[in-house]
Amino acid sequence: MQENRRRPVWRPVALAAIGGSVLVAMGVGVWATLTATAANVTPEQVTSGTLKLTLGNNGAGFGQGITNMAPGDVVNRYVTLTNGGSLDAQGLTVQVAATGSSALITDGATSKALRVTITKCVGGTWTPDTGACGGTKSVLMAATPLSGLTAATSLLPAVMTAGEVQNLQVSVQLPDQNETTVNGALPANTVQGQSANLTYTFSETQRSATTTNS
Repeated sequence: MQENRRRPVWRPVALAAIGGSVLVAMGVGVWATLTATAANVTPEQVTSGTLKLTLGNNGAGFGQGITNMAPGDVVNRYVTLTNGGSLDAQGLTVQVAATGSSALITDGATSKALRVTITKCVGGTWTPDTGACGGTKSVLMAATPLSGLTAATSLLPAVMTAGEVQNLQVSVQLPDQNETTVNGALPANTVQGQSANLTYTFSETQRSATTTNS
């Protein structure tokens, strides 16, 4: 007579536990698939501004050389400076690269070097033929020897709004000084018969960055 073998009790319990775990896992997976999104119907457009500086001649401007200067002479040239971009600018400067005779460029004990002065006509324009300003004169840079303009020099006020045009008078002066030519021989370190080539570079930087709320 065969004995009845008992089936282990733990097997159904284990299978039930496994089945319950699978159902729980499946339930978690179903709930995890729920998502939601939202988007603006009209795209938000973002554009960047521009910073542009251009230099133009008013009359002869920088396009015509200066010749035959004598001590004490002042020659005025007229130019326009335009901030043609969409951004306001700040930190307006000028720098002059000069090559040629050191007597005209490097200021010495006798102050022989050429000097540059920049004056703005506020609220009007310059008439190159007469030097008349149709507004109010404002000195942006007092007389400065060329040797002092090898680095960028601030022009005050140093701010230019978008689209602003500055009408400038750039004066070049050979300082008044004494020299004696003996029997046709020019003195040492003379300013006579010398030449210098000047390149003006105007610079500006963008306005300060801002934070806008709307």
